[in-house]
Amino acid sequence: MFGKLKRNLFISIGIAAVIYLGLTVYADFDSVISTFKNFSWLIIFVILALSLLNYITRFFKWDYYLHLLKVKISKKESFAVFMSGLVMSVTPGKMGEMLKSYIVKQITNEPIAKTAPIVLVERLTDFLSLTILALIGAYVFDYGRIFIVVLLFVFVMFIILISNKKAALRLIDMLSKTPFIGKYSEKIHDAYKSSYTMLRSRPLMLMLALSIMSWFFECFGFYIILLNFRVNFSILLSTFIYSFSTIAGAVSMLPGGLGVTEGSLTLLIIDQSITKEIAVAATFIVRVVTLWFAVFLGVVGLLWYQYRYGKIKVG
Repeated sequence: MFGKLKRNLFISIGIAAVIYLGLTVYADFDSVISTFKNFSWLIIFVILALSLLNYITRFFKWDYYLHLLKVKISKKESFAVFMSGLVMSVTPGKMGEMLKSYIVKQITNEPIAKTAPIVLVERLTDFLSLTILALIGAYVFDYGRIFIVVLLFVFVMFIILISNKKAALRLIDMLSKTPFIGKYSEKIHDAYKSSYTMLRSRPLMLMLALSIMSWFFECFGFYIILLNFRVNFSILLSTFIYSFSTIAGAVSMLPGGLGVTEGSLTLLIIDQSITKEIAVAATFIVRVVTLWFAVFLGVVGLLWYQYRYGKIKVG
């Protein structure tokens, strides 16, 4: 498993390198390098701290869901599991974070079907919070309104479906009559039970508020980066560009949103009459201190977990 994980990680890094090289060529390599020299690199620690606040806040969400599902695990173990999952940030939609369920099973012997929905609900609340953050900007700046509204509608309808126990169970029972799905019927029911518990109104509202706060930390980090390049952007515009681009990357289902997120960030900055070199430099920095910083912390977390608890057993 870890051989495959390492291979996929190196492939993602290779793809990212090609994308970033393409962006620097597009903006003129020498101009981009010159722009980097004008950046105050001491501020990078502030931006990394904001990204770290994002991860820590999201850990509280992960830990809350474990508690809600009555999974008996210590805070220390829960934190180790969460940090290990960050290595999967470069998987499509971050769904590779299902790895966390395997680790939880190894520690607590809880079935994967019970805890795997946590990752799905984490992503759902992440997408919802980013959509809400982008919604105001979409109307103020008259960009991507239909895309954001349709996305919000899909998320809300999905939550309504899960929250309607009678309709959801009827759909599951109907699908369970098919031979392939039928043999997983019990696990699907367990997964639904967990999803229903986490998407009740109180947990949903609490964790949605927490998600909005966690993602705003990264939006604010993006604002600081632009400010450092002496770009006259408001916090509202910075928040819109970052959240919209992150959503676009996630919806593309490409590993880490590679290419789509970077392209959206760059083009939306340029669309505000900012030079190509500043747009590319800002995009490069924000992706390093968010996506790749998360992957780095995930690698550290995974190595620490293996040192402390042994190798992760999958299957």
